[in-house]
Amino acid sequence: MNEICYIVGSGDFTKRDLFPKQNDLVIAADGGYRYLLKSGVRIDLLVGDFDSLDYVPENIEINRFPSIKDDTDMGLAIQKGMELGYKTFSLYAGSGTRYDHFFANLQLLARFSEKGMKIKMVTPDCNIYALKNDEITLEKEKGTVFSVFSMTDSASGLTIRNAKYELENASVSNRFPLGVSNEFIGGKATISIESGVILIFEYLSSDFK
Repeated sequence: MNEICYIVGSGDFTKRDLFPKQNDLVIAADGGYRYLLKSGVRIDLLVGDFDSLDYVPENIEINRFPSIKDDTDMGLAIQKGMELGYKTFSLYAGSGTRYDHFFANLQLLARFSEKGMKIKMVTPDCNIYALKNDEITLEKEKGTVFSVFSMTDSASGLTIRNAKYELENASVSNRFPLGVSNEFIGGKATISIESGVILIFEYLSSDFK
């Protein structure tokens, strides 16, 4: 299945690239329901404990969970998307002033990447990609910043090409930020990892430094 499961949470929202097609799935994770309603984007499913939304909408499919639970609303929404057969996920409104919630969502990117999902987070300032034993090609204007971090104790075989700071078959850990603040130099940059999980923060333009 090549369709995308879009999940919208309660953090800082942008509608960038949020244009679901017929066979895509759109899940509101609790308060993300308001963003989707205001943006005019269809909502296929509402998942959460309703601590952010404060009311239960009618005329929509709902998966309601107790407020005391082991997973987050975003995590439960991803799990539901997987159960329905989706393997590609775009998470929205996953960042904001609650830095602990943002970190929890970064952990979700790593967790579901390890399960074989293709998953990213779209924030107002950047796209964040999770990569496990894979390769990605990105293209931004010269001077635009990107950073690469290991989310596993170690990640090996990290190669970065056509960037200001290149790497070849390097090993990185989740204790040292070797990959912070790299830059595009024009054209397409390629990032690959042979073993482990990495996160790639791709800022939108050279205005973000």
